[in-house]
Amino acid sequence: MDSTQPTLILDRISKSFGDFTAVSDLSLEVRPGRVFGLIGPNGAGKTTTIRMIVNITAPDTGTIKLFGQTMATALQDRIGYLPEERGLYKKMKVGEQLRFFAELKDLHGKEADTRIDRWLAKLQLSAWKDKRTKELSKGMQQKVQFITSVIHDPDLLILDEPFSGLDPVNVDIMKDTILELKSENKTIILSTHQMEIAEKLCDDVCMINRWRKVLDGKLRDIRRSRARNAVALRFEGSDALLNDPEVVANIRQVGDEFEVLLVAGADPQVLLKRLVDTGAVVTKFELVEASLHDIFIEEVKKAG
Repeated sequence: MDSTQPTLILDRISKSFGDFTAVSDLSLEVRPGRVFGLIGPNGAGKTTTIRMIVNITAPDTGTIKLFGQTMATALQDRIGYLPEERGLYKKMKVGEQLRFFAELKDLHGKEADTRIDRWLAKLQLSAWKDKRTKELSKGMQQKVQFITSVIHDPDLLILDEPFSGLDPVNVDIMKDTILELKSENKTIILSTHQMEIAEKLCDDVCMINRWRKVLDGKLRDIRRSRARNAVALRFEGSDALLNDPEVVANIRQVGDEFEVLLVAGADPQVLLKRLVDTGAVVTKFELVEASLHDIFIEEVKKAG
């Protein structure tokens, strides 16, 4: 793919079902070699947007361009789609099921078998190849479903809540796999309501609330633009300084740490120096960026 051109462009797309508005006037660009987060609460319009991208349903207004072309059925084989609603056949064996999905993407014979075995090994499922899907845990089924979305080596991978049902170990495996695909210049759209997941994986984000975009851009730039004059602090000694209204605007304690919001214009280094001067032993002192969760809540409140 041409890394200088957007993989996907949505231009003012809208979709309604009767009197219900699912997506309203949404525009965005997704570029190759990046993880694009489509984030927002359940019911915001993320899944409807994805279904328009993969041509399951058409927008009422607006246009979609994929790989520089108007969206068409012929482009669908270049997409890998992991839907939020899983669709595996419970009585089929895992290997047979993966072979079936591979053949739907025109992948046959030894090449299909090679890819199936490689992906089963990568996701630690090789021992389950000859088991029926219904014998697998929910998390294992989720990984099998993921393999069906990548087996044909798509250029665009769309993942709708891919971490649902995974334990912490498998969450890490999935994260590593997504980042590996990104390193291969794949375009990845990650739809999630889990802001902490988006923060760890996404290069760019589009926040949706009540069918509309409320914010989009590079994640790094968004967080920098919402920088707060706050520090995360852990220390031993007197906490009297934290009650000084000339320096500290607000304090929140989380476990054995403090999140200290400084007054406007206060220099964090001044706080650090004063703590040291009082004899405090400081074991953690770092600037705190606004989280995606905090930014999203702020945007929702502004939108009313």
